[in-house]
Amino acid sequence: MAINKNHEFEELNGVKCGIVEKNVSPERVKFLKELLELNGYTVVVAASPPPKAAPSPAPVAPAVSADPNAPVPPPSPPPPPAPPAPETFTVGVTDVTYNTTNAIMGRLLRTKEGHKVTLAYWQQKAAESFDDIPYFRK
Repeated sequence: MAINKNHEFEELNGVKCGIVEKNVSPERVKFLKELLELNGYTVVVAASPPPKAAPSPAPVAPAVSADPNAPVPPPSPPPPPAPPAPETFTVGVTDVTYNTTNAIMGRLLRTKEGHKVTLAYWQQKAAESFDDIPYFRK
């Protein structure tokens, strides 16, 4: 059980892992896997469980009229099927002490070019990471 939300761990594919991110797209999995493996972590990816579907409402029986000659209303059409859930994944590393917040803010991760990983680079808002000034010195 995690102490707080920033330090989660669970078992993925039979391996105890520190959770990096949950419910991520395949493109994000590729980015995270490359970055974390470059920094010496063993990455484990598992499919996220599908979201729980809300129970469908029970069908209501039509009211029976006392008049035998009254027209019978047609049955209501079945509800449309729910759209398929997007395929998402949970990304973890075998190092259970891994903490994403500490890794980014502590400047512990590096890019292919050797630059420190910034928050904008981690969130894929910036294509490259050139910020070598820590956030607390700006």
